[in-house]
Amino acid sequence: MTEQRAPSTGRHRWLERYMYVVGVGGNLFFYIQAGKIFYYRHAEGVSVLAFGVALWAVMSWFVYGLALKNRVLIVANIVGTIGAALVVTGCLLYG
Repeated sequence: MTEQRAPSTGRHRWLERYMYVVGVGGNLFFYIQAGKIFYYRHAEGVSVLAFGVALWAVMSWFVYGLALKNRVLIVANIVGTIGAALVVTGCLLYG
């Protein structure tokens, strides 16, 4: 079995910062949809099933991040879980 080398410290830190931006930024789309639902008080055309599956997925990644003790996965998927939960809640309230 071959041993894998960890990336260099400087590169690793840069990549971790980049993934924070990608992970958190990518999950902000949930907030855009939730904002629209709550502002207009209707969820016409928004699939509660699709966002329910997305909620399950980001919650699963959050739990995986906890198991790995990986801060990037934990933070990004807390943001995603809250956002997806807001969309699902908005769909149930105004759908």
